[in-house]
Amino acid sequence: MRKKMWVFIKGFLLVNLLWFLLAALLSTSVLPGPLTVYYKFSQVINGGLWLHIGASLGRVTAGLILALLIGVPVGILMASSAIASRVLHPLVYFSYPVPKTALLPVCMLLLGLGNGSKILIIVLTTVFQIIVAVRDAAEHIDQGIYYVAKSAGARKRSILKDITLPAVLPELFTSIRIGTGTSLAILLIVEAYGTRWGMGYYILDAWSRINYIQMYGGIVIMSVVGAALFWILDGIQWALCKGTK
Repeated sequence: MRKKMWVFIKGFLLVNLLWFLLAALLSTSVLPGPLTVYYKFSQVINGGLWLHIGASLGRVTAGLILALLIGVPVGILMASSAIASRVLHPLVYFSYPVPKTALLPVCMLLLGLGNGSKILIIVLTTVFQIIVAVRDAAEHIDQGIYYVAKSAGARKRSILKDITLPAVLPELFTSIRIGTGTSLAILLIVEAYGTRWGMGYYILDAWSRINYIQMYGGIVIMSVVGAALFWILDGIQWALCKGTK
């Protein structure tokens, strides 16, 4: 964890250095330097920032939880059942590359402009990544392990809990990280409609008001929030997977 934190700090400093040089080179009001943004950071914090962060985190968390509840069982089912794989594989293969944000108008028509449509887009964005990761990981488990467990009298529930789930966890966490980053990215789109709370709304609203201090401050905060979520996921993975290594 310390190593990853140090990597983040170095990356943060490097990005700020490049930002500083680009702002100095362009010398335009639309790109204030990092020192200017940080010096006036009270404008960012006083704009209801914590409520915006909470709203966005609530949507991302709800979307990821629902995607896990759907994706993990479906992925394991596809790996363990040839019939399920033949039925579901065409659907997953076709749906995976489709840009899910293109479905935002449909989601809003079906679920309205509230949180439901926004969470559904996050689910659609992440669930197929989880399904594919879990399916591939489960398919690569040595079948001999299952034979030994079954011959020892292990039940299906025990095999699932003690063999299958631990084996798919590393790939599952990789897909969750990708899904988390993608979910944060699409907030700029899904929070542009039907809400006044969320980091996406905060950044776009600041941009529309030509308040570049708040806009860039919001981008910095969203980046830090994303890094914090990755650290949390790393900690959870370490706690769950340390006994499987």
